[in-house]
Amino acid sequence: MREILGRRRKLSLRRAGRSAVLTAALTYATEWQWPVLPGVGLRPGIGRVRECGCPDPDCVVPGAHPFDPGLLAATTDARMVRWWWTNRPEAPVVLATGGRAPCAVSLPAVAGARALAAFDRAGVRLGPVVATPTRWSLLVAPYSLEVLGELLNDQDWVPGSLRFHGEGGYAVLPPSPTGAGRVRWERAPRPAGAASGRGGRAASGRRVDGLARPWLPDVASVVDVLVEQSVRSTGAPGGGSSRLTY
Repeated sequence: MREILGRRRKLSLRRAGRSAVLTAALTYATEWQWPVLPGVGLRPGIGRVRECGCPDPDCVVPGAHPFDPGLLAATTDARMVRWWWTNRPEAPVVLATGGRAPCAVSLPAVAGARALAAFDRAGVRLGPVVATPTRWSLLVAPYSLEVLGELLNDQDWVPGSLRFHGEGGYAVLPPSPTGAGRVRWERAPRPAGAASGRGGRAASGRRVDGLARPWLPDVASVVDVLVEQSVRSTGAPGGGSSRLTY
């Protein structure tokens, strides 16, 4: 009897997780107007190990990337989102970054925890922060490649571990299941009016059809603090990376 009850509980939790992913995908697409698509997902491997659903046996981001459909299929259409996650209920939710959608700056998880403390000390307000066991992503307001290039060129040092997810890039959103573990919010999204912005440069909140999108900071305010924190902690950002030129 205990075994049967245990199986039922696992099945119930699995169904709840699937429902949560669909609900999240619909919120991103329809309420916040963030274009999303399903990630490739995972397939059974040897034992309890689950492998990436793509053909690459050495995939470095198992489950957590676009494959079929490709990134250009990202949409805000509710019918398409429902169809995708009804047929693939455990697929990760992938955000197509750039354009009018959020961009992101990601860094290793350990460095991310230190960075968030640095933002708090500096009084700089952060937007949503996405966490996986290996990397954290700080969502920022949309920026162009030209703006990012000028920003990085103005820095004396740039941590080599930083990754920038802009136009043509992507980020995986909670509560997606991936090979590295389930994605979660380290800092949950908040509307523009939830707190006053601090630290100077910041992007104002927007409203779409009467629904508030989460507030997002300007990329410059995020990069400035990340670079300063890296210099203070290591003396040479990224363990000695040189200045980036564009």
